[in-house]
This record gives sequence, structure tokens and C-alpha cells, in this order.
Amino acid sequence: MNSRTLQAEIARRRTFAIISHPDAGKTTLTEKLLLYGGALHLAGSVKGRGAQRHATSDWMEMERERGISITASALHFEWEGYRINLLDTPGHQDFSEDTYRALAAADSAVMLLDNRKGVEAQTRKLFSVCRRRRLPITTFVNKCDRVGEDPLQILDDVSSDLGIECYAAAWPGRRDGRLAALADRLTGEVHLFTHKGDHGQTRVDARVVGLDDEAVDEHLSPVQATQFREELALLDEVGTPWDPAALARGELTPVYFGSALTNAGVEVLLRDFLELAPPPAPRVSGEAPVDPISSPFSGFVFKVQANMDPRHRDRIAFLRVCSGRYEAGMEAHHSRTGKTVRLAAPQEIMARDRATAGDAVAGDVVGIHDRGTLRVGDTLSLDPGLEYAGVPRFSPEHFASVRIEEALKRKQLDRGLHHLAEEGTILLLYSHSLSGPVPVVGAVGRLQFDVLVDRLEREYGVKVKLETLPFHCARWVTGPEEKIRSVGSAYGRRTVEDADGHTMVLFDSEWSLQNTVRDEPALTFHDVQPG
Repeated sequence: MNSRTLQAEIARRRTFAIISHPDAGKTTLTEKLLLYGGALHLAGSVKGRGAQRHATSDWMEMERERGISITASALHFEWEGYRINLLDTPGHQDFSEDTYRALAAADSAVMLLDNRKGVEAQTRKLFSVCRRRRLPITTFVNKCDRVGEDPLQILDDVSSDLGIECYAAAWPGRRDGRLAALADRLTGEVHLFTHKGDHGQTRVDARVVGLDDEAVDEHLSPVQATQFREELALLDEVGTPWDPAALARGELTPVYFGSALTNAGVEVLLRDFLELAPPPAPRVSGEAPVDPISSPFSGFVFKVQANMDPRHRDRIAFLRVCSGRYEAGMEAHHSRTGKTVRLAAPQEIMARDRATAGDAVAGDVVGIHDRGTLRVGDTLSLDPGLEYAGVPRFSPEHFASVRIEEALKRKQLDRGLHHLAEEGTILLLYSHSLSGPVPVVGAVGRLQFDVLVDRLEREYGVKVKLETLPFHCARWVTGPEEKIRSVGSAYGRRTVEDADGHTMVLFDSEWSLQNTVRDEPALTFHDVQPG
């Protein structure tokens, strides 16, 4: 592949994540993007056990049973000349750390809102992560098949709550308060929707006309068509003007309205988004940016997943390619160990399904078969001096000791805990006792404990009981060892070690933690795992 071909291939890549509050419809939107992109012929559902089909991106048994997304998925498809890498992330706040890791691999994001609720708590958290990374954000106001907040009010709420300018890129025309038409302000077209009653399993029928076409009056009613045109005229007169440079800086978001359930507005979103979203850009390694085209191959691991194929108990490392071209058989430098790694053929991932890819270029997300060498945050590159910033592990808020029911399965337990900790499902800690180290697991949210227990039984054949510990916050601690032991042995605290040997102190209250930080200047307390 010559430099001109490589440049063209990288230019057509679009790598993005979808962020939202739980139940805003994120996984449903993911399914519909796959439907319109041709990767699916029939869209699934995430509504309960009795659904005819399940969402493609929800491949774990527990995801299918509970109707929630637990782990980030990488999904790929081609559409109208674009190569799309879609990172479907868990919406539930208990799995927010998995979402943070996926955002580290994204070049842009789609922020999904419920049209009755607007900006919610988890949306704010994830938006702040995107803003810190200066990711361009496109907003999709979902569930417009139902009566919701006034669209003008939603624009105002997003702008005032998140501190970002909103450009109404697509405007809803309503009939009886529900979405029936959509004006694409970037193209001047109006889409008139006719719903099939198949619950959105196939594409929605849409007739495309001009704003002044009498078909708009017939479809909406003359009164509502007049209101539709007046609202568009008002936006032209006093609305936020379109500014692509502000979008690129993360200071403006184009806002679309639609319904992922019925598919209304999904194609408009997809078509515009792919034109507006950026291709892969230079990434910083140390102090120097790494150009995606002119630099040799480099990338970083942002996720590790064990047992995607339960028949083979395999382990896949998800690699974001940041520069150059990934080719099977290359000898790459492994930043953490300093060793050379021979790269296996990259895998294209579609939830649990995968296929061998010939190669991959900057912007692509690929899977690498791994035997335990790679961890989240590792850099692989042809340049030994290159290393990307690691993907941080955050301090957990819930803790439990692990008790095995069958002592003879201790090896399976240790292997399962080790694998799941490397994925980031839980933080594995060890508390020392007279009988030896006792495994302690930490989690950002309690639902992670349910996932741990379920996966240990399904994938490793080990039944365990978790005994909740009375600690609510923790910090990694560095400093004089004698002082750390003294602090960690006080009432309401416990000293543990993580799997890498870093010392951590658990606290029974935020008050105790803050007092200790204030009273112990010789110690340094870290809420992100030390390097």
C-alpha cells in the first residue's frame, strides 16, 4: 500500500462512540445504524427475554437476559465509501469505566438524549470526558415517536446545562405531538415518514421533498405545516449559526431529532454525521504528535476481553490503530515490557463474531489474539521510543471479599479473577491474613459484582459468594512504607495490594479519607492507579 493509497484509506475512517444515560436507547440506535449501514438485514431488540431477537452488540448471556449492555463492543461496517468503527458502550453507570476506555479510542462521539428527559446525570459525566479530550460531539434527541419536551426547550437545556452551543441540524415536524417529518437544515431537504408497524426491524419509508412542497401540508396538516415552517424561519433568524470549526473544537454540537425505535431520522443522522465527523487525527506520544499517515505503525490497547468464544476460552485485546498500517507478521515494540511482539493477523470484531482481516490502518479498531501478554493501556509500535498515555484505572467505591464454595476449584477461581481483572470487569486486590492472601474485589458500581459472580460460574465453573466489606472509598498510596502501614491499620481502614503490587488503603467513609489526606503530608494519595 503506497502513501497515497494509505492516505485515502485513513481519510475514509470514522471511529466514534455513542454515549448516553441508561435507557435513552443507545443500544437500539446502534442496531439501527448497523441496519442502515447494511451490516444487518433485520434489527434486534433489547427489551427483555421474550424478544424475537437480541441486540447484535449485546453478546453476553447476562446482557441478553437482563436487556442491558455490560461491556463495550466494537462493530464495523462500510457505507457509501466510509469505513465505520462504531464503539458501542455500556449506558449503565456501574460500567462507566468501560465507557471511559472506549472513549479513549474514539475520534468523535454521538450523544444520545431522551426527548422527555433531556440531559441526565450519566450524560453529564460522559460529556465531561469527551470535553476533556476535545472530541467533536453530535447530539441525537431520541424517542421522538412519543410526545416529549418542546424541541426549542431541549436546545436551550443542552446549551445551558453542558455549556456547549447547539445548532439545530435537523428539525422535527410533528403531527399530534409526534415526529412525522424532519427538515435537514444542512441539505434543505424534508423527509416525510410513513411507519410500517414492524417495530423498526426494517428501514422506515421516507419521501424526500422541498420545504415548500404541498406534500408537507398534506402529511402534517396545514396548521402544523405552517408551525413547522415558522419554527425553521425562527431558527434561521435567531438560532445558533452553523460553524464547522466550532464543532471540530468541541464547542458546538449539531442536534438531530428522531426515533431509533421506528428508524425515523436515523439515516439523516448517519449520512450527515459521517460527513461532519473527523477522520483520524494526530495523537500525542510524550510531547510530540504522531501523524496517522506519515508515522509508521502504532496503536494502543484500550480493552481486553476473555472468553468471547466460550468453546476456546480465548482472549482478545482490542487495539486502536493510531498511525500507519497494521500487517500480520510485523515485529512491534511492546512499550510496557520493552520486548518485541510478533503481531498476529488482525481480527475484525462484530460483537462475538469475528473474521480475519488482511490488514488495518490508522483509525481502525481490531482484535488481537493474546495469551496474557497485553494489558489495557499498552502501546505497540514500530518506533521503540513511542508510547501513548495509558488508559487509567479509577478508584472503586464498592468492595467485597471472595469466598469459594468448592476449595478444589481454587485454581479456576484464581485464573478467572485474574482474567476478569485484566479486562477491567473488577479491580483485583489482596488482603493479607495468617492463612495467606484473601482476594478482595473492588467495583465502581455494585452491578459489576453480579457480572463477576455470573461469569465465574458460566465461564470458569466456579461458584463464589461475595461478602460485602464496610468500605466506601479507596486510594492508592505512595510514600514511606512504615507510615503507610500505620495509616492502613487504623480503625475503619484496611491495607491491600492490587495485582501489580501497588499498595491501596480502603476507607469506611469519605470523611475518614479526607482527614487522612490532610493529616498525612508525607504520603501521596492517588485516585488513579500509579504507573
